Amino acid sequence: MTLERLDIHSLRNLQPTRWQPNAHINVVYGANASGKTSLLEAVHILGLGRSFRHKSLLSSIQHQQDSLHLYAKVRQKCGASYRLAIQRERQQERSLIYIQEQSVRTTAELAACLPIQLITPDSLRLLEGAPQLRRQYLDWGAFHAHAHFLPAWQGLQNALKQRNSLLKHAKIDPSYLQLWDNELIRYTQVVHQARLAYLEMLQPVFIQYLQALTLNLSIELTYYPGWDKKYEYSDALTSSRARDQAQGFTSLGAQRADLRIRYQGHNALNILSRGQQKLVVSALKLAQGALLTDKACVYLVDDLAAELDAQHRKNFCQLLVQQGKQVFMTCIDAKHLVPMETFSEADVSWFHVEQGQLTPVDFSRSIG
Repeated sequence: MTLERLDIHSLRNLQPTRWQPNAHINVVYGANASGKTSLLEAVHILGLGRSFRHKSLLSSIQHQQDSLHLYAKVRQKCGASYRLAIQRERQQERSLIYIQEQSVRTTAELAACLPIQLITPDSLRLLEGAPQLRRQYLDWGAFHAHAHFLPAWQGLQNALKQRNSLLKHAKIDPSYLQLWDNELIRYTQVVHQARLAYLEMLQPVFIQYLQALTLNLSIELTYYPGWDKKYEYSDALTSSRARDQAQGFTSLGAQRADLRIRYQGHNALNILSRGQQKLVVSALKLAQGALLTDKACVYLVDDLAAELDAQHRKNFCQLLVQQGKQVFMTCIDAKHLVPMETFSEADVSWFHVEQGQLTPVDFSRSIG
């Protein structure tokens, strides 16, 4: 799938914009604070319902404006197209989301329509951040790979909420607690198996991209399910019941899972250099995009020059070209992004942003 059209109104410092991007590679360049990252932010919001720059979407609304409006037309592989729209009013409690002019309530429906892979200077948090970030990475893949994952994940969240609510009471009806234990066990098994199946697909593709980025290290991806793997989850949950009642929350389960990234049996974060860590994260992102074969994802790459050195930027861009996915890439100076021959066989469009205004630029002029 490709993003054919993007309309942006009242997003940060951007002027009202109607953008018809290239179906393959789009390079956006301009000075700092010119608005180029905001263009990526608009695509991200349409794909996930949230910004990657701030937790609250309210902060993305242009100063002195009352609302934010985004619209996109997406072309599927089969040739059919559909329309996405998001409206966020300052006075509303939540965003209004529309698919084909029909209101929807969950951002999961957006994610299914417009899969996004984001690579920014903050992407290293995938390695050094909390387990939640790696769970989200793994669950993104499982969500797109297995149709049964989302309802099981939603059921798990509900069962966990109900069980935790019970655990906070001094007196608990054992039969009622067992009811939610059974629900939690049932949904956890589905989520756990979907994550394992996806990780099995991911590992060889990740190694392939890691080597293509010229990092010949034996990196292993392992999965901690959230409890001791020597036991069935039902047994682990039963054995932790007294502790859970004392603490008032569920201490074991899929909500505490982690994707562990290891080198020579140790946490890769503690051994690899900063540059090697960036290559590992880049390979993880490329592998996820490559595995999404039935519906192409969109890559958002912000300030690649801050992520990788010149040779690795070239390798990375060549891999993006080979995937044939739609890419939106930003940089400060276009001629310093990659050598011209890197994109020689790709369909590339260049755009310049200045004071929030997006302008198409002839390729030869953009690097001159």
